[in-house]
Amino acid sequence: MSGRAAPFHCPYCGDEDLRPGEQGHGAWECAACSRTFQLKFLGLLAPTPHTAKSDNTP
Repeated sequence: MSGRAAPFHCPYCGDEDLRPGEQGHGAWECAACSRTFQLKFLGLLAPTPHTAKSDNTP
């Protein structure tokens, strides 16, 4: 995964008119609702073991 992934829509209003923000790395500005937000990749979740469903039919 690239550290420069861009959002597809604003998390507040859903509009797609986003531009990189001036606040620093990962900052975005929405022209539709005039909000600014920042995205940050925190990491990957640990995999969870898949439990098989038991079938109690004879």
